[in-house]
Amino acid sequence: MRQVVLDTETTGLNPEEGHRIIEIGCVELVNRRLTDNNFHVYLNPDRHIDEGAIEVHGISNEFLLDKPRFTDVVEDFIAFIDGAELIIHNAPFDVGFLNHEFSLLDKPLGKIEDYSRIFDTLIYARQKYPGQRNSLDALCKRYSIDNSHRELHGALLDAEILADVFLLLTGGQSSLLDDDGLQGNSAGSRKIKRLSTDRPRLPVITCSDAEWQSHRQRLQAIEKAGGNCLWKD
Repeated sequence: MRQVVLDTETTGLNPEEGHRIIEIGCVELVNRRLTDNNFHVYLNPDRHIDEGAIEVHGISNEFLLDKPRFTDVVEDFIAFIDGAELIIHNAPFDVGFLNHEFSLLDKPLGKIEDYSRIFDTLIYARQKYPGQRNSLDALCKRYSIDNSHRELHGALLDAEILADVFLLLTGGQSSLLDDDGLQGNSAGSRKIKRLSTDRPRLPVITCSDAEWQSHRQRLQAIEKAGGNCLWKD
């Protein structure tokens, strides 16, 4: 299973007002493991950045003058995300900007949804923690993820942080990811320790036909006795 955690930075808040993407950051996950295969570009938006946006991400107009346009990188971007599930926090914002960029191209390339499925971690977090704050910073605090190095927003940095959040948000076994958690230390002292991507893949041992039939018969017997079979096919 291939997933791409994505974040963007922009010149402002609304593409309908002519605002553009100035940074795209993507982090690849394969079978819920970070691969260190990333996609990261800064883009020349051919317009000025709002002062409020500069205060958020710190990217200046001068810095972007010699950077490529979206049209220059779109084919590489599509190749990176094609067929993957995109993991985005507050997806309508990033998807809206990406689709706006697609609409400005000289050749029709469709929409982002034509290439990838979208998983919105903000919607998922709101369902899991209704009535609570579910910003990226709030989720980092909830899962004891150290984001103290994040003085300003940046697409690649935020995508890397969101990858950690996503794995904990959808996994539910944070204590297995670090030694401190196994020793019973408080959540505030935990640090995420990523497992090496070079380790061998765990073997998958499948059951025989006879074992499968025995399993089904056992579940049927439990169900007949009034039990609740959670794993019944």
